[in-house]
Amino acid sequence: MAALWQRPERLLGAAGLCRTARALSGKSEYDLLVIGGGSGGLACAKEAAQFGRKVAVLDYVEPSPQGTKWGLGGTCVNVGCIPKKLMHQAALLGSALKDAQHYGWNISQPVQHTWSVMAQAVQNYVKSLNWGHRVQLQDKKVKYFNIKGSFSDPHTIRGLTKAGKETFITAEKIVIATGGRPKYPMHIAGALEYGITSDDLFWLKESPGKTLVVGASYVSLECAGFLTGIGLDTTVMMRSIPLRGFDQQMSSLVTEHMESYGTKFLKKCIPTKVEKLESNKLQVTWQNTDLGTEETDSFDTVMWAVGRVPDTKTLNLETVGVKTNSETGKIVVDASEATSVPHIYAVGDITEGRPELTPTAIAAGKLLARRLFGQSSELMDYDNVPTTVFTPLEYGCVGLSEEEAVQCYGSDNIEVYHAYYKPLEFTVAERDATQCYMKMVCLREREQRILGLHFIGPNAGEVIQGFALGIKCGATYPQLMKTIGIHPTCAEEITKLHITKRSGLDATVTGC
Repeated sequence: MAALWQRPERLLGAAGLCRTARALSGKSEYDLLVIGGGSGGLACAKEAAQFGRKVAVLDYVEPSPQGTKWGLGGTCVNVGCIPKKLMHQAALLGSALKDAQHYGWNISQPVQHTWSVMAQAVQNYVKSLNWGHRVQLQDKKVKYFNIKGSFSDPHTIRGLTKAGKETFITAEKIVIATGGRPKYPMHIAGALEYGITSDDLFWLKESPGKTLVVGASYVSLECAGFLTGIGLDTTVMMRSIPLRGFDQQMSSLVTEHMESYGTKFLKKCIPTKVEKLESNKLQVTWQNTDLGTEETDSFDTVMWAVGRVPDTKTLNLETVGVKTNSETGKIVVDASEATSVPHIYAVGDITEGRPELTPTAIAAGKLLARRLFGQSSELMDYDNVPTTVFTPLEYGCVGLSEEEAVQCYGSDNIEVYHAYYKPLEFTVAERDATQCYMKMVCLREREQRILGLHFIGPNAGEVIQGFALGIKCGATYPQLMKTIGIHPTCAEEITKLHITKRSGLDATVTGC
């Protein structure tokens, strides 16, 4: 009850008295209340409960404009990393079937993919994760509320159930971890009525058929990649550059490979309207800014992947004084994840300037709980966070892009070691390895500290995860050269990088 008596200003006014009466009459009061049951929120709540604190989690999924909804676990579990990686795997298996014939397997042709079988299996696994999260909360004695929360005062959350029933929950400390949702381009006629987003794609019961994916984000390219891989006619519409924020040389190689793999690209094109035809197909009209022409085509599905927006609109943040960035809508936090209100914190995709990645949200949530309740002072370190784009040929990276390194240190002060290589698995299968490429960006000084590592090829996530430890520990180029590679692997080529871009020499790896 300390939260009530230490802050007498909360008792002012009829509404305050009403809420206090609710709390005193046995309504919930917690040491920590987490709003949002995604990766960061759940990690924070479970960690706080380990310190013997009374913890609650509020989670509520607003259905997408197309009516898609899901269970506890947030974007990653339900409509992000997990279903995406599984569908990516489905596409990789399709490629493996083609390779298998070169290795002596007799595969009857044509090989066909059944969307509904894949989708059902993926959705069943996701539902098992939803249930697992609920069980974990129960085991750790974290109270779970399936209600939509909004601030009614700095220590009180007003919750609404799906049926419209109202409840008030008070807490000493509150963590906001509501994440983001895909953005719809509302200025484009028909975008909302006829388009879907990644919130819907993974829950479709029937194949999306011929698909237009609008945008050049990693979400766009990953989805277009696996749709192509399972045999669907797929087009990506790009306004400008692919994978903004990533190394642009690597990004270009990713899209080049996708084009050779069968994904079509409409470059420098901006959609203007979507119309439904009598055939139920969607006719999309766009402007080709290079040619200055208007063009149209019809598709079975149009998917928007033009960015994400923070899910804050119903939180009532302005009432309690939580500051947000006026341009992005994200919550402004300091190094300790604290907002402008002392006892209110935020973690994950909803925070300004943080990577929108599941592992960073989980780590930040755990560290926050330890600082709040476990006498820790350790802050989250957001430098050198590894990540991977799960396109057909995967792109993994850690540290600075070449552009960022040049901007930070100047082109004369960095050295870029690079190589084009051919995975052994590609040889017998006669697969093109033109875009299999890696580069290491180092400081040019004597120590040659590694600033960034970039790798395009099979299993890029597995490759980069291992090297990320070394780079986090300040690894240098000479240290890496003393590292013995595992033969024959793609990753070992990183330990043999010796040709610099500056030299102008051919960087193609020869021999085994």
